[in-house]
Amino acid sequence: MPYLHQDSKPRPAAHPGGARGTHSSGKGYEQLKQECLRRGVLFEDPDFPACNSSLFFSENPAIPFVWKRPGDIVKDPKFIVGGATRTDICQGDLGDCWLLAAIASLTLNEKTLARVVPLDQNFGPDYAGIFHFQFWQHNEWLDVVIDDRLPTFKGRLVFLHSAELNEFWSALLEKAYAKLNGSYESLKGGSTIEAMEDFTGGIGETYDVKEAPDNFYEILGKALKRCSMVGCSIDTSSAAESEARTPFGLVKGHAYSVTGIEEVSYRGQQVQLIRIRNPWGQVEWNGPWSDNSAEWRLVSPSEQRRLSQAAQDDGEFWMKFEDFKVHFDKVEICNLTPDALEDSTAHKWEVAIHQGSWVRGATAGGCRNFLDTFWTNPQIKLHLTEKDDGQDGCTFIAALMQKGRRKLKKLGAEMLTIGYSIYESPGTDGHLGKDFFRYHASKARSKTYINLREVSHRFKLPPGDYILIPTTFEPHQEADFCLRIFSEKKAITDPQETEEEKQFRALFEQISGKVSASAKNIKFKNLSLISCRNIISLMDTNGYGKLEFSEFKVFWEKLKKWISIFLQFDFDKSGSMSSYELRGALKAAGYQLNNYLLQLIVLRYSDEQFQIEFDDFLNCLIRLENASRVFQALSVKNKDFINLNIGEV
Repeated sequence: MPYLHQDSKPRPAAHPGGARGTHSSGKGYEQLKQECLRRGVLFEDPDFPACNSSLFFSENPAIPFVWKRPGDIVKDPKFIVGGATRTDICQGDLGDCWLLAAIASLTLNEKTLARVVPLDQNFGPDYAGIFHFQFWQHNEWLDVVIDDRLPTFKGRLVFLHSAELNEFWSALLEKAYAKLNGSYESLKGGSTIEAMEDFTGGIGETYDVKEAPDNFYEILGKALKRCSMVGCSIDTSSAAESEARTPFGLVKGHAYSVTGIEEVSYRGQQVQLIRIRNPWGQVEWNGPWSDNSAEWRLVSPSEQRRLSQAAQDDGEFWMKFEDFKVHFDKVEICNLTPDALEDSTAHKWEVAIHQGSWVRGATAGGCRNFLDTFWTNPQIKLHLTEKDDGQDGCTFIAALMQKGRRKLKKLGAEMLTIGYSIYESPGTDGHLGKDFFRYHASKARSKTYINLREVSHRFKLPPGDYILIPTTFEPHQEADFCLRIFSEKKAITDPQETEEEKQFRALFEQISGKVSASAKNIKFKNLSLISCRNIISLMDTNGYGKLEFSEFKVFWEKLKKWISIFLQFDFDKSGSMSSYELRGALKAAGYQLNNYLLQLIVLRYSDEQFQIEFDDFLNCLIRLENASRVFQALSVKNKDFINLNIGEV
């Protein structure tokens, strides 16, 4: 399917205060609730019905699930009992430990928790069987409404549940997140940082524990003090090792939460400890400083109380930080605000968002291994102007996220392998061509290409102009993406779109109309009837419906030029041109288009093999000529530039 974005302009980060409703009725939570109370009925969500399609998309349940409301499961259901805490998260029969680890981290920050889980919900007198939760998605906060029917087996919840049997906020949160992603099965397998970002709108960073910086303990401590969400895991060498238990009680390939970091006095020395939680609610570390280890006998009762140390099989445990570095492999930190973790003082970063798309035949060029098409990828211009305070370079985080892939699982879509490269700009305007990338190496790039939802990395580069190229690993792979740039100092670019260009965009869309990706293009044998009509429309200045000699003469000169350009870019002399070469051909004809317009043209004029016949190339140029002529006739008064943080070239 085509992935067309409607707006590629950078924009500020979204604020959670204005979450957008998502229910198909167009009604918000409060309106739906009041309607149910007025009618005396309990809410039933038609968007996420209590049936198998909401559970699984690839198979039927192995056991007969029964959907029940909390009041049908226990006598006195509560939304929250004694505050929402990390012990309220116990994993059920769904492989979403990554999500549960993020929820456990969420409970450590009351303000963040209250944003995702509105706390004014209950099973009291105004109960109507309806609840709502808020999630961040690609620079937008969404309000997700659900009913409270939950899947059960033999009267017990099948999936996420609380240790308190009459507490239901965590089970309802999991259901809302499943609805957001299409089904419960869509939540199988993932990265903790993915859910962390959806709960906060924050920016994630991943550390390889074995290669972590010397001040890693301080980094983790500062992150937790700033209420950042932190997760950790142990790598597996094969699928067979997934959730295999080590002799020390740890689970490989399993997502844990980091819930605390402290120093404790032990035998006259300060020992660095870290507190970890297993979302299973059981199965704990059994080495030094575990719940019943001998080390705690030499720690005063007051210190134990300060550390909330208790010998309970609740899935939470302390361990020595040095042991943590030996046994764990990966740490994921989601900063609620993009504060620098290296410095001793917090400071806000500048944030810019860029929405874009990879479209087959136009802007899905693949990585640098595919030089012939790499240059056709979207190119984002970044201008770094000010050095960090007291530093030689400009620090920024570039985070590339592919959009909506989890929800598309039921259609067979998987996470694409994505990454990006950053090049020093040659100082010229316009989209860089193939030869530039043939002879210039990147100045920085993502650490790896990987099939995660988001790839992010922290960079420090000298002030100057740069071009960031977001790509899939393989060419011809379609997806929408969201690129976020966090910089310590404001990253400025040259003006990217004037008022004139906005009017040109609107005019082009009006002329080209709605375009379907499956439209069949006319193969060139001779000039088609529509081409002839378009030629007359372009050149008939008198409005007679036919061309005078002088008008035809002007067109003939244009036609010769266009034929020459077409032959120049028909590299294999097949009589057709690759759609990936269209940008260069149009530039040679005098048209420099942004990605959105180019994508529309490719969808309209290329065939299934990404080839463009001459007749279609001709029609494309005629329409652009017509659009340009009308555009030039417009009296544009406002020519003020728009100052953007990042822009598309």
